[in-house]
Amino acid sequence: MDSTSMKTPLTELLDLRYPIIQAPMAGVSTPALAAAVSNAGGLGSVALGALSPSAAKACLLKTMALTDRPLAANLFVHDVPTPDPQIEARFLAELAPHFEAAGVAAPKAVHEIYRSFNEDEAMLEMLLQTRPAAVSLHFGLASEKIMSELRGAGIRVLATATSVVEALAVERSGVDVLVMQSYGAGGHSGAFLGPPDPETAGRAGLIGLIRETIAAVGVPVVAAGGLMTGQDVADVIEAGACGAQLGTAFVPCPETLASDAYRRKLLAGTSTQLTSNISGRPARGVENELMAWANSVQSQPPDYPRCYDAVKQLVAAKQEPEFSVMWAGEGAAAARAYPAEQTLHQLGAELAAAAC
Repeated sequence: MDSTSMKTPLTELLDLRYPIIQAPMAGVSTPALAAAVSNAGGLGSVALGALSPSAAKACLLKTMALTDRPLAANLFVHDVPTPDPQIEARFLAELAPHFEAAGVAAPKAVHEIYRSFNEDEAMLEMLLQTRPAAVSLHFGLASEKIMSELRGAGIRVLATATSVVEALAVERSGVDVLVMQSYGAGGHSGAFLGPPDPETAGRAGLIGLIRETIAAVGVPVVAAGGLMTGQDVADVIEAGACGAQLGTAFVPCPETLASDAYRRKLLAGTSTQLTSNISGRPARGVENELMAWANSVQSQPPDYPRCYDAVKQLVAAKQEPEFSVMWAGEGAAAARAYPAEQTLHQLGAELAAAAC
């Protein structure tokens, strides 16, 4: 361990050099990104929630071939959506003119494009075979069976919560680490017992959330939401967190799938907004043409991920760089375009300087 290393319950649990987790970021992250972060001493994450078990296995094995360090495999544990023909018909009718303007026939129905991990036995079996060091969960609680089998296989389990009530529920489920996510987090909020609380926005809101959670639970707590620099990481560790999860800070890395337009928006310091009209769940992204459209939607969005199915089809139909998903947290203006390894070491150096 050198002078930029820091020991916390997170680093000791997962044998990390830095108490930093790279957020999974489905649709943007890659095996190369996760492996680079893990090789540099953080916890790289691979986003498997949007993949079939076979595709998820291929992604995980590709990442494992690039690193022998600990990795986290991320899965969605959302409630199975309830189809509502009337809500879905109204939503599709509002989207129809946009499809027509793009010269594409509007879809007649929407589908559950992402299967909940709680309903996917094949995904569980794949994880038990490949045995990543950790599995991270988003959108709720895993079933007792999943938790028992993962823990029995020696796989550490992390899960997201956004309130003390959610944190207590996640702790009771048997996780090793809580990822406490604030209102300012980029991408999808992990809230599952109500909407994300605006009171947790900003640095003060996140610090308050961390302190309240630590006072209520007995498991290690990782902070997430708008964190971009090593000083940010130091701030949440001083508040009692054992580490930090950063996503937007890694989006500009050359190892991601972010488009040029996405990178330009981040590096230009574009502000962010929260909306449920893109996927059916609250999610924060940069202000662009897609976000402007989402803010104009009048119809109630269908349940996640059925809503996301329709919007993804619209994005594909329009084929416009600015009309695309660009998830980012409220700290996006501090984005830096470094390779992943350099980004992590820079965060570590800043963390060490702040701790002096």
